[in-house]
Amino acid sequence: MDLNNYLEMFIEESKDHLQAINDELLKLETEPENIAIINEIFRSAHTLKGMAGTMGFEDLASLTHEMETVLDLLRNSQLNITPEIMDVIFKCVDFIEKMVYSIEQGGDGKENVTDILFQLAKIQNPSVSYDIDLVDASSEVAVTAELVLDEFQNSLINEARLMGNTVYQITVTLDERCVMKSVRAYMVFQIAEELGEIIKTHPPVEEIEEENFVNSFTLMLLSQRDMKEIQKQLANVSEVKEVSVTERINQELVAEKPAITDVSETAQTTQPQINENAGESKKKQRSKSIRVDIEKLDHLMNLFSELIIDRGRLEQIARKSGLSELTETVEHMTRISTDLQDLILNMRMVPVEQVFNRFPRMVRDLAKDLNKKVQLVVEGEETELDRTVIDEIGDPLVHLLRNALDHGLESTEERLASKKPEEGKIFLKAYHGGNHVFIEVVDDGKGINREKVLNKAIERGVVTVEEAKSLTDQQIYALIFSSGFSTAETISDISGRGVGLDVVKTKIESLGGVISIDSTPGQGSIFHIQLPLTLSIINSMLVKVEEETYAIPFSSIVEITMITPEQVSTLHGQKVIQFREQVVPLIYINEVFNVPPVESEFKEQELYIVVVRKGNKTVGLVVDSVLGQQEVVLKSLGGFLPNQFAISGATILGNGEVALIIDSNQFIN
Repeated sequence: MDLNNYLEMFIEESKDHLQAINDELLKLETEPENIAIINEIFRSAHTLKGMAGTMGFEDLASLTHEMETVLDLLRNSQLNITPEIMDVIFKCVDFIEKMVYSIEQGGDGKENVTDILFQLAKIQNPSVSYDIDLVDASSEVAVTAELVLDEFQNSLINEARLMGNTVYQITVTLDERCVMKSVRAYMVFQIAEELGEIIKTHPPVEEIEEENFVNSFTLMLLSQRDMKEIQKQLANVSEVKEVSVTERINQELVAEKPAITDVSETAQTTQPQINENAGESKKKQRSKSIRVDIEKLDHLMNLFSELIIDRGRLEQIARKSGLSELTETVEHMTRISTDLQDLILNMRMVPVEQVFNRFPRMVRDLAKDLNKKVQLVVEGEETELDRTVIDEIGDPLVHLLRNALDHGLESTEERLASKKPEEGKIFLKAYHGGNHVFIEVVDDGKGINREKVLNKAIERGVVTVEEAKSLTDQQIYALIFSSGFSTAETISDISGRGVGLDVVKTKIESLGGVISIDSTPGQGSIFHIQLPLTLSIINSMLVKVEEETYAIPFSSIVEITMITPEQVSTLHGQKVIQFREQVVPLIYINEVFNVPPVESEFKEQELYIVVVRKGNKTVGLVVDSVLGQQEVVLKSLGGFLPNQFAISGATILGNGEVALIIDSNQFIN
């Protein structure tokens, strides 16, 4: 069996189980008496251990097994949950995540876990000393305990003994590098059955066949053969590392001891209790789904993009031909392709929960490091975004949350002095609005110190003293996005180097988004992020400048208006117009892009102005004419034309021409 075929599935499912364990551990901290939560963690850990063992990642399986043993003691009330135990389990999960990440990167999934294994062993037995051979203990599943026999098996043994048979308990340990463990186990069973009769195995035969064990398994054999002969024959099987044979003298039913019993056996004996508790907890709705590689979806989107381009071409041909049958067919094709487009886009949409669910654990750990009490409230995690955006938005949100924890929230003493609750709150919200998704990071901390930011900006040369006098509060808050800007007094592992928020702004704008800040001194701050739903197919307005066609994304456009040249004024050397009771600077597209002029007898007496917005700022783009709305496919300009000012890409129009797509955000500072 080629396990490489299952590696990707193993990695994805391991991540799911690790996320479930992290989520449930955070719940367990607030509800330490809730056994149902421990059962959920136990089930995920047990499944993860079995999967790791099956795939041959023994270090991962062994560490998970030791964590599972501690969880078993907790759920059986043999241990009480303490902050120290929770910290050890969290560390254990961190190590498992590192191992899974190592496997994903093509590594062997090995980590130095001696210290964490000692801590887990110390929880199970406080008298344990550090010089115990922890690594060997971790990789050796406790299968040497006597097997539990029922009354039928006991009577069978008694009859066999009367006929001269001996009862042997045999523990077989396979080589750690053994790939097909179930095959080796089958070969051991085959030889054992030739030597006598197998009464019982541990784990059960079904689990051994499914490779749901680590390295060792135990079987009970009735045989008239000599002990040494049995040991010799079984040891001859390839990849068998060790065979331990002992004679079972006492055939009475032996009660298992929870501290030394294999957890998989315990899981079976306590199953009714688990199911009962699980029934009390909320049942999760399961949907029928399949995993699809994101590259396949990208390829599907690229093919559909070509279809959109051809659809535009057909629409143009149909209009020119005047053939009713062709027009009807193209209209029908347009309706179907629109539905297909919605379907493909929905297939690429992923709940932001995939990004959000990693933050509660991060906030918990960071709050402990900063010695602050913090509650993270997540809202709107079901809001969906394009997978491309989801993959990129994680790091900016990490920076914003770290900033809120370190700079935004006061220390416990400061909060109590300000008559605030000692526990600070950070809200992480997501919601839809039109063709955008909005994400907000809100804290109830001290807010942004306007004067401190302004003084630091002047000191760093970001703005001059004269410019500073005319800045609004929002513009001053936006200065913290400047490169290398930081108001932290000292540099720490968490902040102070000025390499956080400028990266956030750059990344969000590269996704076609906008970020802005609102802050109230003493009450907190709000970071608003506006992101496009998708980056592949966009609604745009086609405009004409001389003989060239440009596309302006609808998401940026506020309004399109017409003015006469007489309405244009000059203010501080900048051409502006009065629009909706505010002064709007004008950007002449033909000047920005050096569009060659075309001689024409007829010149429009009026100017078309496309008013675009970024945050709370607006500018007017001056064009010659407006052609109309059209869905366009965003194509990269490639490596030969990187970083073109105010150009985000290009598209192919229905007539085969290439139109550049304007990034209006770059016109606004």
